[in-house]
Amino acid sequence: MTEKSMRFKWMSILVMAVLFMGCAYWYPKPSESNFKMPVIKLSHVEVEHYWGWWYFSNKVKPTVGKPDNYGAPLDLAFIFDIENPNKFPVFMESLKFSVAFEEFDLNTVMLQEGMWIPPGKTNQLRVHAMFDGRQSLLSLLVAGGFKLKEKTGKGGAGAALKQLGVWWQGIPEFKFPIHVKEGSAVFNADGLTRVATFQATFPE
Repeated sequence: MTEKSMRFKWMSILVMAVLFMGCAYWYPKPSESNFKMPVIKLSHVEVEHYWGWWYFSNKVKPTVGKPDNYGAPLDLAFIFDIENPNKFPVFMESLKFSVAFEEFDLNTVMLQEGMWIPPGKTNQLRVHAMFDGRQSLLSLLVAGGFKLKEKTGKGGAGAALKQLGVWWQGIPEFKFPIHVKEGSAVFNADGLTRVATFQATFPE
């Protein structure tokens, strides 16, 4: 190998090393003192799938299958903006929150899929929440029975079904407030773990 080719070889190695070091960004090491809590904000809520409002008791004979208590499903999408104010990437391990229509808790949503958030950037996350008319009826009767009676002056399954109908029929135009409650997300940065809390109302 000639001296010229040797120079070219070492020059190529040097250039590759410089390029590699330039691409590999050196982030500061996460610590108790420099870790800033990520910020979670609800951007908006979307009606992802909608089947109107209906409810059948087990006394109704279906065309096919066995009779049972069925209520209309409802699929909502909650879109969150997740900001990482740190100078290093953070990993969101999980996210959890409860959903209330007006002041009545109806659902709890848990997301286990993780995501990386680059330093100084904001990721957008879409989380689906499926509501079932039958399960919502049971939740309303068990957890919100007294509240419902205070609000409407009536209680029992009849009042609960009527209230669910109001919500299901009003949801396409968001005629009532939807509350995100008791929200929490677990973040990790190089072994340092923190839990961020959040809450929101849509429409504001």
